Amino acid sequence: MTSQIDLYYWPTPNGWKISIALEEMGLPYETHLIDISAGDQFAPTFLALSPNGKMPAITDPEGPGGTPVSLFESGAILQYLARKTGRFTGRGERGRMAVDQWLMWQMGGLGPMAGQAHHFLKYAPRMDPPNDIPYAKDRYRREVARLYGVLDLQLSRHEFVAGPDYSIADMAIWPWASLWEGQQQTLEDKPHMARWLDTLAARPGVAAGRALFAEKRQETAPSRAQQANLFGKPS
Repeated sequence: MTSQIDLYYWPTPNGWKISIALEEMGLPYETHLIDISAGDQFAPTFLALSPNGKMPAITDPEGPGGTPVSLFESGAILQYLARKTGRFTGRGERGRMAVDQWLMWQMGGLGPMAGQAHHFLKYAPRMDPPNDIPYAKDRYRREVARLYGVLDLQLSRHEFVAGPDYSIADMAIWPWASLWEGQQQTLEDKPHMARWLDTLAARPGVAAGRALFAEKRQETAPSRAQQANLFGKPS
């Protein structure tokens, strides 16, 4: 029997990347909640797995050579799981290159920019004290719009982000792209992105990964203590 992978997780876009991948790949896993608003990410036991103090992280008791391995950073985890299962990596070397470049596009571009858009558009104005910064709101709103234009153009040419096949690049991009409304974006001029969002949302693995502990998501304004945990390590 295949051993369970330990998933250290909170229901955020970065967490969804890995819960979706585990569901899509049919890998058994056990979820360990890392409540980032409570500061669980700063616990020494978690920092031993994820030195950067960010979730997600995994531990695989059946790592390379049959020995346990722990990994942090969602992109690295996705690449590891794809290699482990031999799935969702792209066909041939050219396919793998296409998947890798779009995965890196998410890691270095869409994820950070959409994250900043969420912060300045949704959270910062509700902080205590409020931080409503028009320049930051406009900057990140516009950059996310540009990135979604890039994504829509790519999807006008291909069924999935990296080509004809569904891949870990789609799994990485969809969680952030699915929150386009909170980033104050529109799909009216992005029909190909809209088609792709709906296609992925209908996949059972995506639905299951997105639903994992969805009830834990916080939509209310964070308290001062939660702000410190979410946006800066407490002293």
